[in-house]
Amino acid sequence: MPDNFADYRHIFLNNVPMMDVRAPVEFGQGSFPGVVNRPLMDDDERQKVGTCYKQKGQDAAIALGHQLVSGPTKQQRIEAWAAFAAAHPQGVLYCFRGGLRSQIVQQWMHSEAGIVYPRVVGGYKAMRTFLIETTQAASAQCEFFVLSGLTGTGKTEVISELSNGLDLEAHANHRGSSFGQRISAQPVQLDFENLLAIDILKKRAQGHGVFVLEDEGRHVGRCAVPLALRQRLEQVPLVCLDDGFDDRVERILRDYVVQQCAECLSALGESVGFAAFSAKLQESLDKLSKRLGGDRHQLLRTTMDRALAQQQASGDVALHRDWITPLLRHYYDPMYIYQRQSRADRIVFQGDRQSVLAYLRERATTAQA
Repeated sequence: MPDNFADYRHIFLNNVPMMDVRAPVEFGQGSFPGVVNRPLMDDDERQKVGTCYKQKGQDAAIALGHQLVSGPTKQQRIEAWAAFAAAHPQGVLYCFRGGLRSQIVQQWMHSEAGIVYPRVVGGYKAMRTFLIETTQAASAQCEFFVLSGLTGTGKTEVISELSNGLDLEAHANHRGSSFGQRISAQPVQLDFENLLAIDILKKRAQGHGVFVLEDEGRHVGRCAVPLALRQRLEQVPLVCLDDGFDDRVERILRDYVVQQCAECLSALGESVGFAAFSAKLQESLDKLSKRLGGDRHQLLRTTMDRALAQQQASGDVALHRDWITPLLRHYYDPMYIYQRQSRADRIVFQGDRQSVLAYLRERATTAQA
């Protein structure tokens, strides 16, 4: 690999290890999957150098940077970079624009540790632009199907079974509904977009030109679907997934009660975990209070609280069906039926899990032929 590397497609398709030498605050605003942050300057040092640059110019800022990152501090950082290079000999390093900071790191690694390590030309900004263009190109060039269906029909499960499925919920770390918040945090917006773009890039490299996505709307939790993709998805064919009402109730019970509780207990311990799980469930229902109306919301909240009390006391989750059932029947189902009627002209297929899978796989195969 050359000292300066600009094949962004190769980097993302091959999961090339990357060392980000930007300050932690920059790294937190957006990065790429699996990247390790080994900064040249910490946040405080970066702020001081930036202020100096504005007041006294570039030369003074560079001099201050060398003063701040010197002696034991400089040695510790070189050792951290060297350790990354030793662990990832086929990796690369980058800063924001592939300029001064990554050049300094590259020079110090060579002069102080004898390591020749490539940097990414254009840095984070160029790679980020490449991924934005990847999503925009796919939105314009590829064929898409949106998988729709009543709440609880298992749309995410179908997406996961398709080699050409794009799982927005997985990338957003959110189940997509008002109750979809997970115990672990969602990625920041830029990370969500980067994850999605890399998924698209890899699937297109595998030969996929047709993609299937779940019917999510504009946001998955707090993550916004990229504009070019969202605008395209508003026009593409809809495939509707059917399942029986009782099966849907059981799936909601499993995903949003049993599994969500287990995630909280695993992350936080039994006592704190159950309290966190209960609070999330109650908060999710409370978000719907205006849409449900005061009386219906209060009735469902009382039923949920009773179910949580029984679950905590005995582990029995049966009472949760008593709020899931009316919430589906009187809130989610009417909302879906209304939305479906407004988009009826876009529906190209409707069926159960196996028939929907068969239809979507056939469409992908036909498009590739």
